[in-house]
Amino acid sequence: MEDTYNTIEDPSIELLLKEKNSKFFGYAYPIQSEDEVKPIIEILRKQHPHAGHFCYAYQIGTQEVSYRANDDGEPSHSAGMPIYGQIQSFSVTNVLLVVVRIFGGVKLGVGGLITAYKTTAQLVLESCEIVEKTIDIHFSISFDYQNMNKVMRVIKEKKLEIVSQEMEINEITALPIGKIELKTRKKNAEMVFDIFNSMFEIGINRL
Repeated sequence: MEDTYNTIEDPSIELLLKEKNSKFFGYAYPIQSEDEVKPIIEILRKQHPHAGHFCYAYQIGTQEVSYRANDDGEPSHSAGMPIYGQIQSFSVTNVLLVVVRIFGGVKLGVGGLITAYKTTAQLVLESCEIVEKTIDIHFSISFDYQNMNKVMRVIKEKKLEIVSQEMEINEITALPIGKIELKTRKKNAEMVFDIFNSMFEIGINRL
């Protein structure tokens, strides 16, 4: 079962490509949601007040993928899709690529624009460290306090990662209840679910 994906760990350095007096500034950012895109673009607009185009593409997700390509005023499909093509070419996800253009007075034509945006995006991704990450499944485990040792034994034996844990008081029995959120690689998820699901007095839910 495929349970890994490639992405970038950190934002890229600023990269500059010059083409017939036009300047193309390239940037790459790791993102987890579409909500992160607009604030990044706004920061770049302040950074480049004389730029005319802030073209970008992003892809988010591993099993269910969403993407967008934005030409931001350039001729249709001359900027956003060439940028997105490099995301596909490098097989990365959870990535935003932005190419900021400052017009230099010489028109490049659609073919020239496609080449410039594609090349800038390619150079930016080449400058990034691409890392492999696992697709993780999260579970919520709930249990009475006296079962804590049983739960922790499985977590240790199966090398599961604890995301968070808390103790609450059962309003009926006044006894403490443990709640743990843990995660495991996708390929191990069914096994982990079956182990906890078969244990008496322990509840498990997939998040």
